[in-house]
Amino acid sequence: MTRTGIGIRTAAERTERITGQIHVYDGVGKGKSQAALGVVLRSIGLGINCAESSRVLLLQFLKGPGRNYDEDAAIEALRRAFPHLIDQVRTGRSEFFTQEEVTRFDTLEAQRGWDVAKGAIASNLYSVVVLDELNPLLDLGLLPVEEVVQALKNKPPSLEVIVTGRGTPPALLDLADLHSESVPHDHPVSREQGIEGIEIYTGAGKGKSTNALGKALQAIGRGISTDKSHRVMIMQWLKGGSGYTEDAAIAALRQSYPNLVDHQRCGRDAIVWRGQQQILDYVEAERGWEIARAALASGLYKTIILDELNPTVDLELLQVEPIVEALLRKPRDTEVIITGRCKNQPAYFELATVHSEMICHKHYCDKGVDLKRGVDF
Repeated sequence: MTRTGIGIRTAAERTERITGQIHVYDGVGKGKSQAALGVVLRSIGLGINCAESSRVLLLQFLKGPGRNYDEDAAIEALRRAFPHLIDQVRTGRSEFFTQEEVTRFDTLEAQRGWDVAKGAIASNLYSVVVLDELNPLLDLGLLPVEEVVQALKNKPPSLEVIVTGRGTPPALLDLADLHSESVPHDHPVSREQGIEGIEIYTGAGKGKSTNALGKALQAIGRGISTDKSHRVMIMQWLKGGSGYTEDAAIAALRQSYPNLVDHQRCGRDAIVWRGQQQILDYVEAERGWEIARAALASGLYKTIILDELNPTVDLELLQVEPIVEALLRKPRDTEVIITGRCKNQPAYFELATVHSEMICHKHYCDKGVDLKRGVDF
């Protein structure tokens, strides 16, 4: 298949901010690296800068060769679709080690990666630089925190920097414009019943829908060589109308991988407030669920993303019982990703094999900074 540069300059001239921010995704829960990849996909799909390509560097620390990582397939999908827009560098050894087990090789690899990062930050070539697992590298003492913080302080104004990993040093948290922590929740029922492949991402922090996009990339990457074996369905609730930034990213994926991605949306082109639901909201929510239920039962899809299902249920636009029943009956090898905030956890949360709550500790919008297409929404 011949792939062209999809989504390089899909955005028209805009008046939105061009100032790049420093994002930190940390915590012991899952979803940090996947959320970063989701931001990358959105950035490429729409373009961070008004009339410029959105070139990205994916720099991975502590992820050397000899081991497979969760995000490998997602990165492969990105690199195949947009080879001229993605640069990837991996450093370090593949096995886990403690501070007492640090070797000269670890120090040299950390410095090699940081030299690449410094050059990329200073180059003005990139719109996004992802420093994956930089936090644990700093926690191990393999790089001086002060040097890293100073380099990030001096980054080009338009550059977006995404830092991931556990154990963020306080100095980096002070510098960050956005800090989202992934907190895991355990649901023993799923283990007791042997349920597999249901992941839920909720909370007020950033990283839920972006994580889902990362999971879509992962599924596509796994299925590149086998065509339909890893087909993806992306079902979005409460997102009617047009103008959603992820549309450009999803459209780019569908054009690059037409046999692997299906996408449906439902809802009005308006925010649905509790107590102000309209008949159309119920009709659209049910329409979306009928599509999702058929996809779950079909066995056609290896990954099904139910984006914003949680607030849809929380607004009582859908009943919980049919959702629980459909999830219990899904094919064992079908992975389901459910996203969105909710005030009250519905019963299907007990079926989750992974449940990460994204907690917002800091967001630049709280300082009056305008949100940016391709990064924030």
